[in-house]
Amino acid sequence: MNDRIKLLVILFLGLCSLFCFLSCSDDDDDDLVGNWIRRSDFGGPVRGFASCFVIDRKAYVVGGYTTRSQRLNDIWEYNIDQGYWTQKADFPGPARSSAFVFASEDKGYYGTGTDGINYHSDFWEFDPVNNQWTQKADFPGGARYGVTAFYLKGIGYVGTGFSTNYYMDFYKYSPQTDTWETGVSIQGTKRGNATSFVINNKAYVVGGINNATYPTDFWMFDPDTQTWEQKAHIGDKTDSDFDDDYTTIARLNTVSFVINGLGYLSTGETGSLNSYTWEYNPTTDRWTQRTSFEGSARTGAVGFSIDNRGFVLTGVGSTTSTSLYFDDMWEFKPRDEYSEYD
Repeated sequence: MNDRIKLLVILFLGLCSLFCFLSCSDDDDDDLVGNWIRRSDFGGPVRGFASCFVIDRKAYVVGGYTTRSQRLNDIWEYNIDQGYWTQKADFPGPARSSAFVFASEDKGYYGTGTDGINYHSDFWEFDPVNNQWTQKADFPGGARYGVTAFYLKGIGYVGTGFSTNYYMDFYKYSPQTDTWETGVSIQGTKRGNATSFVINNKAYVVGGINNATYPTDFWMFDPDTQTWEQKAHIGDKTDSDFDDDYTTIARLNTVSFVINGLGYLSTGETGSLNSYTWEYNPTTDRWTQRTSFEGSARTGAVGFSIDNRGFVLTGVGSTTSTSLYFDDMWEFKPRDEYSEYD
């Protein structure tokens, strides 16, 4: 074989290898399962960094901002059976964004946050039946924003966040007595702007930011033992190959929701906007990447689930601009094949 033929063979084999690599990469993308479907738009004005809770199969979105200097105090109710939004009684406290929420069996609870200048520590109850707000005992952790909250077995748990410092403390609230007491602090990294979700009466806290880094430690809280248990890191932290691809899970200002006993994260930011969607299985303590969010990339959105249906809506389309705000709503179907035409 002369030198020219050898060179042609080498070039041919190189092109085949490149084609195979690109084809395999495309196949990897195409193999992701899950489909996003756009639903009826949010009923209120565009906004980011609102708060959302669910009571009796209805979702409520409250507050947020439409520009960084204009906070909102409206609240909107979504009826999933009829597919429409209804405005409810305005929140009577200072308008704010980045506030925490949790819901008991029949009431919503809303507190802390920022008006763009000041942080808040006030705490309020919303009664959807009477369409009424009532101020309750202030959050004892002090004024802050980017707080994480969840509700387990009759008690609200509220903690983490930021003011002049990042926090890892947690406090327990009893709706029956309107009283707070000190809870057990989350372990590991302090954080603000994390998210939480509840599966089988256990809460999972994930993500956030701390000193310009994105925590990869991941924690579960058990209300029966009042203890935190560390779960597998959401970054590449072991010699095993299961977490080799855990490079796009950690983030802040993400949304979370639960479908059929599995947790989901989507949207958020890591210096730039993040549309990656990941599914968490608490039985195996492993994450699986699913089809990325198909709406415009965003941060500061809200998410909720009703009847094992998960939704993402609102948000901000830039980490720096003050003009890109959303009012669209998307439903995620985690077991459907991806389709770009729905």
